[in-house]
Amino acid sequence: MHENFAEILEPDSEEAEMLSQIDLGRLPNHVAIIMDGNGRWAKLRGKPRLYGHKEGAESVRSILDTFARLEIKAVTLYAFSTENWKRPEDEVKGLMEMLKYYINKEIDEVNENKIRFKAIGDIKGLAEDVQREIHDAEELTKDNTGTKLSVALNYGGRAEIVEACKKAFEEISRNGGSIEDFSEKHIEQNLYTHGLPEVDFMIRTSGEMRISNFLLWQVAYSEIYVTETLFPDFRRKEIFKAILEFQKRDRRFGGVKQN
Repeated sequence: MHENFAEILEPDSEEAEMLSQIDLGRLPNHVAIIMDGNGRWAKLRGKPRLYGHKEGAESVRSILDTFARLEIKAVTLYAFSTENWKRPEDEVKGLMEMLKYYINKEIDEVNENKIRFKAIGDIKGLAEDVQREIHDAEELTKDNTGTKLSVALNYGGRAEIVEACKKAFEEISRNGGSIEDFSEKHIEQNLYTHGLPEVDFMIRTSGEMRISNFLLWQVAYSEIYVTETLFPDFRRKEIFKAILEFQKRDRRFGGVKQN
């Protein structure tokens, strides 16, 4: 058993058996997760949607703990999209209160696990008290060298690309360049995820077969894994199952595998 899991997994458990099958030399570098299904999970139990979001927060804890122990380099979580403002006002308000609560409650443990926290998206579009919690969490963890956690808040993939193009062309213009100098690298350098490994694995829970305007540029060559499991049930065993599936994939990046 991986030594980082020895204290939490029973030696003969199903999770320990799954862990033993994982090739620790072929883990994904950057995992992106669309955390879907909280509302449906709650509805199936006759509970309000916010109850599902609270249980989903426990899945986030499991993900971060598991990835930190596996020493995954980066994880990006889709927490709140620009489209999510269309949800009922009481749900949006509740989500924002939960966000503040969990950042405040969990950030010390995140810091102890050497995880670096960063929010990506149009953060200035969030309430000032939410922005303060985000800023404090980023400052506390900015020098950590473990897993890099990015949480997408008020985020839209198309808007990110448009903003990156604007910034890139402003830089080119300041340096006396023209549109002919514009290239992919200029966009890449101005994305929220600049400096992180390329996203090589995207997970979506709840069975929906779409990427919902999430990291549109970054997932160009990602392996995509969709599970019917609703996000509140996406805990360590499901994480191991997803990684084992990733390791079965033949990643050719448009080329042909040599025999």
